[in-house]
Amino acid sequence: MTNDKVIIAMSGGVDSSVAAAILKKEGQSLIGITMRVWEDPAGTEKRHGACCSLDDADDARRVAEKLNIPHYVMNVKKEFKKNVVDYFVGEYLSGRTPNPCILCNSDIKFDYLFLQGEKLGAKYVATGHYAKTGKFHDFPVIIRGADRVKDQSYFLFSIKPDKVPRILFPLADLDKEKTRAIAKELGLNVAQKQESQEICFIPDDDYAGFIKQEVDSRAIAGGDIVNRAGEKLGRHKGLFNYTIGQRKGLGIAHKTPLYVVSIEPSTNRLVVGEKDEAYGKTLLAKKMNWFVPPEDFSKLELSARIRHRHEDANADVTVKDNGETIVEFAKPELAITPGQAVVIYHGDVVIGGGWIEKKLG
Repeated sequence: MTNDKVIIAMSGGVDSSVAAAILKKEGQSLIGITMRVWEDPAGTEKRHGACCSLDDADDARRVAEKLNIPHYVMNVKKEFKKNVVDYFVGEYLSGRTPNPCILCNSDIKFDYLFLQGEKLGAKYVATGHYAKTGKFHDFPVIIRGADRVKDQSYFLFSIKPDKVPRILFPLADLDKEKTRAIAKELGLNVAQKQESQEICFIPDDDYAGFIKQEVDSRAIAGGDIVNRAGEKLGRHKGLFNYTIGQRKGLGIAHKTPLYVVSIEPSTNRLVVGEKDEAYGKTLLAKKMNWFVPPEDFSKLELSARIRHRHEDANADVTVKDNGETIVEFAKPELAITPGQAVVIYHGDVVIGGGWIEKKLG
């Protein structure tokens, strides 16, 4: 336990609420902060299943009152629009498949919370993530949470390494069932609240509809669907509607199922192929963030994960002089997708991660 003040991020969900309750029970001096990141133009931001709504802010306030801790609601809509929403739209228009939750965690949640901590005299930041912090070879690292189903370490790879020693994850050793049980025991109003499942700024998970509202229609025009030989097989409805590995919704009659194997914004073409063509063994990643420096992990057994809902697989990792990183898997992986994150593990330890630039082979 620390005697320093702790900023606790309170989203209004059961996880962050129980995290706050645990720290309060430990005797920590807490300051609760709820960030208002998005206001749905359609007025549907109270919808169930989305995070960061008005209802969530009210739930967080009620939990803070029950725990008798100060609670602030802070407006970060401008920062969120610039760093997360505009990035999300831009990536899709560039033929990439983004993961906005990772940038929200690093650039909005943690950076902003540490900034507010400096203003409020709080040294530590706590959240309701299912993950751990610790040390590996004397380097501060993120570690998988005890609940492997709920583990959120993949989303945390881009946190600045110097911030890790000042992060608290009270749910590190819990599973979701235990978290809900604690909330029920404490009489928290959020004990049975459903989880947020969709991207908070995308109503009904309709990302294509959202992008259409955000950009000029000329930027999302349809084009040709071709095979790798360049033969025209059909027409697509705008490249932003597709992602690598996608099979359904292509609108092509073919003797065998076809999958999206590449997206070419420069030619406005969608390239498809049979399933084996959607596999790859090697990728190039950029904008790497390392918790453990390359010279310290060069001889370790490593694995890499290319999506959150994807098992990490054994891989060799080579860091080039310019910082770009080549990840070569022991076996071909399905749908290596530009714009997604690749996170490198040694066992349960997050060694680092970065953004997939392209499949090399």
